[in-house]
Amino acid sequence: MNILVIGSGGREHALCWAIAQSPLCSKLYCAPGNGGIAQVAECVPLAAVDCDAIIAFIREKKVDFVVVGPEDPLVQGLVDRLDAEGIVSFGPSAAAAQLEGSKGFTKDLCAEYGIPTAAYGRFDKAEAAKAFIAEKGAPIVVKADGLAAGKGVIIAATVDEANAAIDDILGGRFGAAGAEVVVEEFLEGEEASFFALCDGTHVLPLATAQDHKRVFDNDVGPNTGGMGAYSPAPVMTAVLNERVLHEIVEPTVRAMRERGTPFKGVLYAGLMITADGPKLIEYNARFGDPETQVLMMRLDCDVLPLLKASHDGTLDKAEVRWKDEVALTVVMAAEGYPGDYKKNTEIRRLAEAGAEDGVQIFHAGTKAEGGRVLSTGGRVLNVTATGKTTADAQARAYRAVDKIDWPEGFCRRDIGYRAIAREKQTA
Repeated sequence: MNILVIGSGGREHALCWAIAQSPLCSKLYCAPGNGGIAQVAECVPLAAVDCDAIIAFIREKKVDFVVVGPEDPLVQGLVDRLDAEGIVSFGPSAAAAQLEGSKGFTKDLCAEYGIPTAAYGRFDKAEAAKAFIAEKGAPIVVKADGLAAGKGVIIAATVDEANAAIDDILGGRFGAAGAEVVVEEFLEGEEASFFALCDGTHVLPLATAQDHKRVFDNDVGPNTGGMGAYSPAPVMTAVLNERVLHEIVEPTVRAMRERGTPFKGVLYAGLMITADGPKLIEYNARFGDPETQVLMMRLDCDVLPLLKASHDGTLDKAEVRWKDEVALTVVMAAEGYPGDYKKNTEIRRLAEAGAEDGVQIFHAGTKAEGGRVLSTGGRVLNVTATGKTTADAQARAYRAVDKIDWPEGFCRRDIGYRAIAREKQTA
């Protein structure tokens, strides 16, 4: 098959890296891609949301299968356009992608179908939102309803902080994504990510992962799109996995089917494991970033038939296998992220770092220019390693990080600390 992957981040590099290894892949394109993806696929300068240009390219190159990576083109209806043109793709329709595109939509669906989640309110007026906050007290969570690149969630420690977040969001900081806010109770517990492939009817659970959202060590500082991740997540026991599947994921897939908007693609449940059991924090309608990087490193079978089965409705016949090892990724970001940061700074010694045993470096925000690799984004590299234990994978990843020469970059130094603490307890 000729394959086209849509997107330009570390997630897409990991997907391209896995797809390129498939015997079913004869030619691999990525639009628009990045400096690292160019090593495994032909990068095409097309915007991820330019449906007309993408369809023209698919026709010209006789592309057989399209894998849509990021949320924006999904929410904007790229898969609907591809379906209308008879082009086979992986990813949900715009209606199904509302599970990520509108936090309020998902909260209402949870309320209707009895899916465990935090208590909440939806508001488009600051006064009503602040009255709700005054009634509930702090800590409390304030979220922009729409897509805000992982930055539209504020965990407010005080009522004043929460009120400021309301003014910020409804005042236009996130544009249309902030036309409405969701205010929800603060859940105590440990976060985890649960991934499942869906074909509209059947659900195939994938591996679990845990990411680190806060920008600095010890989980302090503002939220980001993710500063690192590891898989599997030890907090997710076999019993918890079953509960998440039966209490959260399967009822969601059933609800979407009953509403006439079946979900096809990958459903990524962001969870809080509370004293009362697992609760849904939010859904994403695509693979996580940086969780995809650790999932693809652990995958022990061909990824393409799995993605294709999600489109074809045949996931009940599909099987997935995982390597019995831990994968861990460290995000290297540009100094200043998630605020303002410099672009076009040079990154050196990547080949040396990538030669470390069990290490793969996925590019999230780079371009190759005149034999040099330059940074183009906030999150720039995902230094990913495997090991027998989380501690082994972490040590390998940081050995590789320390070989990279990029003075304008930084990373957290404690990725995987919860899992390592658990390993020490059970040793």
